[in-house]
Amino acid sequence: MKKLYFLAITVLSLMLSSCGKGGNGELVGAYNRKFKNNAIPLGMVYIPGGRNLLGMTDEDITFYQGKQSKMVSMSPFYMDQTEITNAEYRQFVNWVRDSIAVTKGNIDDYFIKPKGGAAAGPSTFKTIDWKKVGNGSNLWRNKKPDVQNKLKAMYINDNLSSFTNGKNDKDIDIKLLRYAFVEKNLDMALENASSPNRQRIDDYDIYTDNPTPGKVNEHPSVMVYPDTLVWRKDYTYEYNDPMVEAYFNHPSYDRYPVVGVTWDQSRAFSNWRTQFYENVARQRKLPSNSRLKYDLPTEAEFEYAARGGRTQTKYPWGGPYIMNAKGCLQANFKVGRGNYADDGALYTVEAKAYLPNDYGLYNMSGNVAEWTLNSYNSSLPEDKNPIFRKGKRKVVKGGSWKDIGFFLQNSVAQHEYQNIPRSYIGFRCVSHYAGNSLM
Repeated sequence: MKKLYFLAITVLSLMLSSCGKGGNGELVGAYNRKFKNNAIPLGMVYIPGGRNLLGMTDEDITFYQGKQSKMVSMSPFYMDQTEITNAEYRQFVNWVRDSIAVTKGNIDDYFIKPKGGAAAGPSTFKTIDWKKVGNGSNLWRNKKPDVQNKLKAMYINDNLSSFTNGKNDKDIDIKLLRYAFVEKNLDMALENASSPNRQRIDDYDIYTDNPTPGKVNEHPSVMVYPDTLVWRKDYTYEYNDPMVEAYFNHPSYDRYPVVGVTWDQSRAFSNWRTQFYENVARQRKLPSNSRLKYDLPTEAEFEYAARGGRTQTKYPWGGPYIMNAKGCLQANFKVGRGNYADDGALYTVEAKAYLPNDYGLYNMSGNVAEWTLNSYNSSLPEDKNPIFRKGKRKVVKGGSWKDIGFFLQNSVAQHEYQNIPRSYIGFRCVSHYAGNSLM
């Protein structure tokens, strides 16, 4: 009797499953969970996909050594409205500072407690409780003697206290602020695809404090603090000491573009920004890839976005003139020999200065030149989402406060070695849109 009951239940279950989703032997697909994919990230604008003529558009190009014009098609993406500012980059620096202080100091107060309240053992992986750390003020103002003692390892031991009455004996050692991360390298994955000894870890770039000598995919961790001395290095015979001392940390410069960062630092920032969002997405029970990763724009993406949907225009605002109809300069650049002031500033201006282009992007020309993902190449290798990767000379676009008007043109590119910071180079990020159209 029990066997008959079991057989009847089994048959009934099969009948019900055949009538449900995926029944009748038809192909119905295995779909991912739906989520809203049309929310524009904060501080970014949507750049629609399409085509445009990239490269030099002037008629007199006989001796020009840059890229000739070429019709190129681009996929849609999001792009930061402005260059990354000092305040935004400082959030990254402070996150690295706080995470290193908590983990290397092993400060138990700021780790998530194991379930049951038991103390974590030496082999237990610890997770920082960022709600307790907050913006860092809770950590660095903690008055507990054991916490203060552990934080001492983060300070410079410069023995100045006897000369300064103890006022300057708590300067953070910025050399300790290094960002370690792991990032998939699709070029290596492509090269390793046919290898019989391929391991998953071989497809990743590993940035660590102690890279293994001879391992091609292991690199030193990235020091994140901007080089504030660039104001002196770039201009030996100028009195730029106030810029060295104030530009990155004074509140008056919070909304100004960060400078003194290398290409490697800007990519480390992009990786951190990606991880920062993904952690929040997981807490909200969204897929970690609900927003594609942040990165630098390619050279073609930068120029495509700078043109604002216009074709054969000289500048992001259209052109062909740098002044508008009222005689006002439309960007921050070197107006003429010895003349940096007529545009409103000797150095940089706020990231939202001047009018945006037709896509809503600010300072795509002037203010600071910007790192792109590309290595330098004198031609566009493809006509759809082109990029050239090999080489340590990276393309910078847009021109800067120290450049003459020629370098502000949409089509003009310069280049710099990826490990060289400058007082006139910053960056902004993009995040690619998953699909054909936002609408």
